Amino acid sequence: MKEQINKCSERMQRRIDHLVKDYAAIRAGRANPKVLDKVAVDYYGVATPVNQLASVSVTEARTLMIQPYDSSVLRGIEKAIQCSDIGINPQNDGRAIRLVFPPLTEDRRKEIVKEAAKMAEDTKVQIRNVRRETMDTLKKMKKEGELTEDDLKQAEKKVQDITDKFIKETDKVSEAKQKEIMEI
Repeated sequence: MKEQINKCSERMQRRIDHLVKDYAAIRAGRANPKVLDKVAVDYYGVATPVNQLASVSVTEARTLMIQPYDSSVLRGIEKAIQCSDIGINPQNDGRAIRLVFPPLTEDRRKEIVKEAAKMAEDTKVQIRNVRRETMDTLKKMKKEGELTEDDLKQAEKKVQDITDKFIKETDKVSEAKQKEIMEI
């Protein structure tokens, strides 16, 4: 029983971690090196992430500087950024690439907030699915005689408490990100 509850908690925590990672990749008007995490460059026939080919730093609040370790890959990085869904045109000066993040309009901010809220809602659904799967496993264990009726009720209460905790955590993470997006 304890093992099932621990697994449930770990799986729910992974959902929260995934949400936080997804939120880090959202472009909220500020330069954030995480937006390049999904951009891969063809480097000698291998799709390689930008952060493994170059140092990525924030030079100003809305400017990212990408300095490749090998200058021959500069063109490839520029092309990969243009083909990605970042939506920013890279500026290549021959030694480094600059990404200047334009300030977001009010409408675009509201759109991004809606996307963030949807991501949070999807995470809550996933957390509830973990709860349902865990409850089903516990009921199966009772049916097989591994748990008593009292143990089942106690375990169900613990699982529900854990679920409530992670739903609140999701709301907290979501509110913080939405507040960050709406800041000018």
